[in-house]
Amino acid sequence: MTDLFAASGASSQSGSTQQPLAEVLRPKTLGDVIGQPHLTDEAQGQLYQLRRQSPLPSLILWGPPGCGKTTIARLFVPDDAQYRFEQISAIFSGVADLRKVFDGARTRKQNGVHTVLFVDEIHRFNIAQLDAFLPVLEDGTLTLIGATTENPSFSLNPALLSRCSVVTLNRLDEDALGQLLEKCEDHFGQKLKLTNEARSALLGAADGDGRYLLGAAEKIFAYSDTGAELDRAQLLKLINRRAPLYDKSDDGHYNLISALHKSIRGSDPDAALYWMCRMIDGGEDPRFIARRLVRMANEDIGLADPEAVHQALAAWDTYERLGSPEGELALAQAAVYLASAPKSNGVYMAYKKALAFAKQNGAHMPPKHILNAPTKLMKEQNYGSGYIYDHDTPEGFSGQDYFPETLGRQNFYTPPERGFEREINKRLKYWHKIRQEKN
Repeated sequence: MTDLFAASGASSQSGSTQQPLAEVLRPKTLGDVIGQPHLTDEAQGQLYQLRRQSPLPSLILWGPPGCGKTTIARLFVPDDAQYRFEQISAIFSGVADLRKVFDGARTRKQNGVHTVLFVDEIHRFNIAQLDAFLPVLEDGTLTLIGATTENPSFSLNPALLSRCSVVTLNRLDEDALGQLLEKCEDHFGQKLKLTNEARSALLGAADGDGRYLLGAAEKIFAYSDTGAELDRAQLLKLINRRAPLYDKSDDGHYNLISALHKSIRGSDPDAALYWMCRMIDGGEDPRFIARRLVRMANEDIGLADPEAVHQALAAWDTYERLGSPEGELALAQAAVYLASAPKSNGVYMAYKKALAFAKQNGAHMPPKHILNAPTKLMKEQNYGSGYIYDHDTPEGFSGQDYFPETLGRQNFYTPPERGFEREINKRLKYWHKIRQEKN
């Protein structure tokens, strides 16, 4: 898979080469790379710092599609007879292929030539294949450069990561994509025949992917022979706008649901709708969103608005009955309701405290006065003795202690003064006062 981002120095005219435009405009030096200044700045860029080491250190290049991982891998290796650049794809290669590369690297090492192996889509390798790199990296047989779109913390094993420097590439922003488009126009010697709105739509459709942008531009230049200027609708029809980038790996999947969760917790319904729509538009299972909305209703709203969990469950049920796309409106309604509701994690924190306390203090017996006494022996041992039936008291509250006698009363739940929990707080304070009077 060819990686793509902006290049300079391309001068061939349209039709003069059979190579893809991405390959024609590939940068010739690290300084030509657009969109990654934190890596390619000659004075302070991370790649220049790493490049000063000898032999070259092993790298994991992590970034979204079309941001330049393959190109950077090639340019990182000096054009020097002391280095040999090898490239394989983890999609099509196995342990047997790796052994051949390793054997060749050992032979070249004896002749004073150091091998740099570039592995595209390295996250596709299984654990055994990744482990195969450990001895050859340990003894300096070769340098590994791996490229991945997935978070290395999840997709690669810790032993391999400990032997590599992780280099993070940015998604190409609108400025970088604009510079890339200008390079493309310089190559063809003319401007793209697009309205301003269509040009903005093209940058948006690229979604940070430079390779996609150049592929779309190539189509537009071919169409431009008609002499017509494209508006937004015509452009999107011509380039067959792709589905938005949505990484369904653990990393991308949970990054977006985390963004949705935090937007709801932060009482921002607009942001919540945005992240939900990003997930739905990217192909996420709406049932996953529904399940997480129920979790949010309990964790972040709780008794501040007891209706919240009912809204979330109703939305889930509505989606199950209607399916897509009609049922997705119910999920949107629930997200807005949750984001707009008063927030409290009082019950959530109380549950965590009580759970930790229960784990730490072992299996204490309940006090005898609240135990049933169905047998004569249990009655003789005072099971149930002294229990007061709360409904028989004037206040409907006996004030008895229900904790184990060996532990005494504990306090886990302290409701904040928000939403419905204000009322709960009043009740708890009232009962606390009665308990003190009776005891």
